[in-house]
Amino acid sequence: MSAFEPDLPLTCYRHRDRETFLRCSKCDRLICGSCYRDAPVGQLCPECAGTTTRVVNARNLGTGTPSAVLTIIVLTVGSYVLQRMNPQYVAEYAHIGWWVRAGEWWRVITAAFLHTGLLHIVFNMYALYALGPFIERQAGKLRFVGLYLACAVAGGIAFQAMSGGAAVGASGAIFGLFGAVLMETLPHRHTPSGDARFRQLVVLLGINLALPLIAPSIAWQAHIGGLVAGIFITWVWQKTPSGAEKLRVLLPYVLIVAGLSIVSFL
Repeated sequence: MSAFEPDLPLTCYRHRDRETFLRCSKCDRLICGSCYRDAPVGQLCPECAGTTTRVVNARNLGTGTPSAVLTIIVLTVGSYVLQRMNPQYVAEYAHIGWWVRAGEWWRVITAAFLHTGLLHIVFNMYALYALGPFIERQAGKLRFVGLYLACAVAGGIAFQAMSGGAAVGASGAIFGLFGAVLMETLPHRHTPSGDARFRQLVVLLGINLALPLIAPSIAWQAHIGGLVAGIFITWVWQKTPSGAEKLRVLLPYVLIVAGLSIVSFL
């Protein structure tokens, strides 16, 4: 099942007695395995896969950049401008191990909105723009924000536990999004297009995980922590039974509180 689907009675538009979580990539209608048509752009319903004239419900197309993704990008860029204007801003909000141990747990989150330079922030925001909209459209704003922050916290915890130095950047959260999309793509590997997307994600993820070998200053610990958190949260969402949407929403926020409660002791 899809980890990102809302908690609603989901059935195939052609077979109302068949529960499904697959959607047509073009018209967004729910389709079952019998109606599934593989395509280079994803899965299609029989109508969209054929040549007949059809009416598409525009409100389900999901075009544009979702507001939560855009808000995070604006906040991150704004923080970067502030830190360029006032270098002291970094010292006050970066993840600095000894201050986190002293009780300033909020640095684990605020550090995710700071960056070391223009290339650093451009890369992370591009990755957020590329991965985030898909997750937000499917999971909703609350679950997406929870996932993003939980992965940032998990990255901070891993960095605190294995390094404890100083670091900034949204990479932990970004790798969490990689993990979430990877888990969401995994069930569709039996189709040519699904397998192609999965392989592309694995290659891209492998390249990013290997970057610390070229640039040792990269906080690879945060990458690992965020990735594991993204995979874990999405896996739990996939295993959560129908009728438990509130549990799906609460899960990342519970992990955030738990993580911030223990990070000062690492």
